[in-house]
Amino acid sequence: MPHDDPDHPHTLLPPDPALRVKALETILTRKGLVDPAALDAIIDTYEHKIGPRNGAHVVAKAWSDAGFRAALLEDATAAVSDLGYFGRQGEHIVAAENTPEVHNMVVCTLCSCYPWPLLGVPPGWYKSDAYRARAVRAPRAVLAEFGVTLPEETAVRVWDSTAEVRYLVIPRRPAGTEGWSETALMDLVTRDSMIGTGLALAPEQTAS
Repeated sequence: MPHDDPDHPHTLLPPDPALRVKALETILTRKGLVDPAALDAIIDTYEHKIGPRNGAHVVAKAWSDAGFRAALLEDATAAVSDLGYFGRQGEHIVAAENTPEVHNMVVCTLCSCYPWPLLGVPPGWYKSDAYRARAVRAPRAVLAEFGVTLPEETAVRVWDSTAEVRYLVIPRRPAGTEGWSETALMDLVTRDSMIGTGLALAPEQTAS
């Protein structure tokens, strides 16, 4: 189809990415190539079922089960698979644990590689050119923009996610959570804390 044809996708799609997605969905729906209900179901699955709650379960279990934590750090792919979290975009997972000495942060410098089975759909900022470039060059400045200020003695280690390996950050367990159940601990784990651009919530930050 010639590029100047009025029905060519390049002619019909607006420049804004969000509008382009909506326009493309409309075009495909009109042509009978996609079912809007099926698309909504897929999006709901990734946002609510295959989403950050899966990763939060992994983190909470690592916090409360020393044996699982050791297995996770040794072979994260196998450990999370045993919990039922596997599939496309999650074939090769590496867990990076934050400590007082090291804070881990994940970026994909080439595109937007991301552990979908554990974290769901990647946020828009993760895919942005600004984050992908600056996270490597000035990680502390980027963290500060996310509201994270680390002690000078804490090193920042940036992991470059790829099509071969995707990373899950295990944030530090907040103080005052001794004896908490896995379910309660999960509420402290945010998506950003598992990317490294945030910290786990303190107990007082969660709803009573």
